[in-house]
Amino acid sequence: DPKNPDVAYVAAMGHLWADGGERGLYNTTDGGKTWKLILQAAAPHNARTGCGDVMLDPTNPQTVYATLYPRQRTPWSFTSGPNATGGEDVGGIFKSTNGGATWKKLSGGLPAQTGRIGLAVSASNPKIVMAVVQSFEGGSGTVSDLRSKSGGVFRSEDSGEHWTRMSAVDPRPFYFSQIRVDPANDQRVYLLQFALLVSDDGGKNFREDLSEKVHPDCHALAIQPGTVPAPKPPKPEDKNKPPKPPVCQRLLLGTDGGLYQSFAGGKNWDHLNKIPAGEFYRISLDDSKPYFRIAGGLQDNENWVGPSGVQSKELIRNSDWTALAGGDGFYVLFDPTDHDTFYAESQQGEVHRINLRNGELRRLRPEPTEGAPRYRFHWNSPMLMSRHKPGIIYLGGNCVFKLTDRMEKYSVISPDLTHNDPAKTNATGSGAENYGVVFSLAESPKRAGLLWAGTDDGRLWITENDGGKWTELTNNLPEPARGQWVVHIEASNADPNIAYVATNAYRTGDDRPMILRTSDLGKTWQLVAGDLPANDPVEVVREDLVNPKLLYAGTHFGLFASFDQGAHWVRIGDVPPVRVDDIQIHPRTADLAIATHGRSVAVLDDSAPFREFTPEIAAKPAHLFNVRSVTGAYLQPGFVDSNGKGVYRGKNPDEGALFTVWVKEFTGDEIKIAITKSTGQPVANLKAPGTPGFTRLNWDLRPTKDVSIEYGGDDPKRLLPAGDYNAELTFGTNKVKQSFHVDLAEGITPR
Repeated sequence: DPKNPDVAYVAAMGHLWADGGERGLYNTTDGGKTWKLILQAAAPHNARTGCGDVMLDPTNPQTVYATLYPRQRTPWSFTSGPNATGGEDVGGIFKSTNGGATWKKLSGGLPAQTGRIGLAVSASNPKIVMAVVQSFEGGSGTVSDLRSKSGGVFRSEDSGEHWTRMSAVDPRPFYFSQIRVDPANDQRVYLLQFALLVSDDGGKNFREDLSEKVHPDCHALAIQPGTVPAPKPPKPEDKNKPPKPPVCQRLLLGTDGGLYQSFAGGKNWDHLNKIPAGEFYRISLDDSKPYFRIAGGLQDNENWVGPSGVQSKELIRNSDWTALAGGDGFYVLFDPTDHDTFYAESQQGEVHRINLRNGELRRLRPEPTEGAPRYRFHWNSPMLMSRHKPGIIYLGGNCVFKLTDRMEKYSVISPDLTHNDPAKTNATGSGAENYGVVFSLAESPKRAGLLWAGTDDGRLWITENDGGKWTELTNNLPEPARGQWVVHIEASNADPNIAYVATNAYRTGDDRPMILRTSDLGKTWQLVAGDLPANDPVEVVREDLVNPKLLYAGTHFGLFASFDQGAHWVRIGDVPPVRVDDIQIHPRTADLAIATHGRSVAVLDDSAPFREFTPEIAAKPAHLFNVRSVTGAYLQPGFVDSNGKGVYRGKNPDEGALFTVWVKEFTGDEIKIAITKSTGQPVANLKAPGTPGFTRLNWDLRPTKDVSIEYGGDDPKRLLPAGDYNAELTFGTNKVKQSFHVDLAEGITPR
C-alpha cells in the first residue's frame, strides 16, 4: 500500500507440484506479523488455484485487482485454466473496492476459461487497467503459439468495468504473462515475452525494436517514475507537429541473461553483468596448472569453461571464461587427450564436440533407424566420461548410449530402461517435459563395466558387463524412495559394491530428503539422509575421493557434509540457501566445487581437513589440520582498472599457505599460529577469533611485521625461500604443531 507501509498483499500460487497449501491472495495490516487469506477459489478448486497477480490503484489503495489462476503440474505434464479444474471456469480478474473485504469477478468484454493473467494499472490515469489474458475459449492452442484465439492484451478505461481486446499477442503465457504501463504515458505499454515488446498506441500494435543486444526471455520489468526528460524546444520544421508523448527513461529489465538497465527508454541497454547469479546445472574439472579449469552448463546461457584462478591481481573476470556451445547448457566433459577439445551437451540429448584451437564443432544426437520408435532424452540428459577407457562417453536417453571414437560413433547398450507409459511419454505441457528417460548414470571407479542407471519414472538398474546384461534393482529400494525420481547415483571410490542413490519426490508434493546406500551392489539399501532438514530435497550426493566416510550433499537450500556416512549432517557455512545441483572434488588439490542454481559456481579451497575430521578431533578443544604443500608465485599487477564496481571479479584462491583450525566451543581465547622455519627461526604470526567450528587462516609466504628477518631487507613483496616450515597452533593452553613444505615458482629469487 503506497499510503500505509504496514499494509501489503501477497499473490500466492501454492505448491507447484501438489494440490493444497497456501493459495490465493493474502494481506497483512501489521507489517507482516500476521496474514489473512482474502481471496481464493471455491472448494474443491482452491486446491489447484492460486493468485497469479495483484495490483493496487495508486491513488486509492482500497481498490485492489487480483487474478485467480488454476494450474496442475506433474513430472510429465502441465495443465492450467479449465484443463486443471475438470472444465470449471474458476479463474479470472477480481476487483475489491474495500481493501479485499469483498470481491466481484470482472467480465465486461473479458474472455472466459482463463489461465494465467498479468495486470498493470496506469499511474497517470488509474482508471486504465491493462491485462494480458490466457484464454482457452476456441481451443487451447500450443505452447509455441505467439497469438491467442480469444486471449491476448485487454484494456479497460473505466477501472475494469468494461474491457476491449487490443491485441491477440500472448506468447507462452505460463512462462511470461507480464505487462507494464509507463507511469507517465498510458499509451506506452510493455509486454514481456521472448523479446521485450512495446506499444505506443495503448496495446493495439507491438514492436520489438527495444530488445537489440538483450538476452531473450524477458521476465521482469521495473519503470522508474519521474524520469521523463524535460521537453526540448521544437525544431522549426517540427513546430506544427504534435509534441512527443512523455516516456520514462529509466528501465530495469530482468531476463534469462541477467539484469539490464536503460536510461533511454529501452533504446539502448547496459548489461549489469556483475551479479553472480548464474544457474549452473552441471560442472566438471580438469587438471590444468597452476589453476584447474571449470566447465559447465547454464540455464539458457550455453556451456562455458574458465579458470578457477588467474595469475593476476585483476582477479577472475567474465572475459576469462569462454562460451562453448548449446542453448541451455548441461554436462561438459574435458577431452582426456586434448586440452582444447570439449564435449558439451544441450537440451534433449544434443551433444557437441568443440575444438577451441581450430573452431571445429561436431554435433551428435543419437537417432533411431527408420521405422523404429523415437529416442527420448531429458532436458538435462546424463553424460559421463569413462574412467577406465578415456574417450568413451556414456549418454542417457530412454536407453543408454555408448559414444566412441571421439563421439564419431555410438551404440545402444541397453533396452528401454523406463516404464515407457504412453500416457506419460506423450503428454504435453510446457514444451520442456520429456518423460520416461534415464536421468542419472554412474560408472564404478573401481571396476570397469560396472554401470548404474536411474530413471525419472523411478526405475534403478545395474550392469556388470558394460551393458551386456542389465538387472533391475527398483524393488530392492525401501519405501518411500521406491519408484521415485532417481536424481543422482554415486558409485563409491573405495569399494565397487558400495553406491549411493539420491531420489526425490518433490514433483509429487513430497519434499523429504532421500539418500540411500548399498554395500552389496544394490541387493539391500539403507536410508542415510540422517538429520538433513525435513523439507529439503536432495539433488546430488558425492563421496570423498579419499575418505569413504565423508559425504557431501547438495540440496534445494544449500550444501551439507556428513563425517559418518550419512548418519549425521552439518551445513557448510558461507554457502547461501541456494539449490546445489552438482558437487565435484578435485583429485589433486582437494578443492570442492559446487554448481548452484542461482549463485553460479563456488569453490572451497582444500577440503582435505574434512577428510581428517574424526570424533576424536571433534572432542578436542582445538586442532590444527595438516597443511598442504604450496608453491609460491607472484601475481601480475594487470591493468590498473578504473571501472569501479562496473565489472564482476571472482576471488582468486588465497596466495600461500592455508591453515584450517577446529575449535570445539567458545572460550574467549584467540586462535594463534606461529610459523617458523624448520630451524626454528620465526617468520610469521597469525591471529583469528576463536569462533567455534572451522576457521581458515592464510599466510602469503612473507614475514609478518612483528617478526624480524635477518636477511632480505625490508622488501615486503619478496617471498621467503623454499623449504620446510612448521606451524604451531596455540588456543588457550592447547597447542598443536604441523609441518609443511614450500616451493617457489621457477625464476623467483627469495629474500
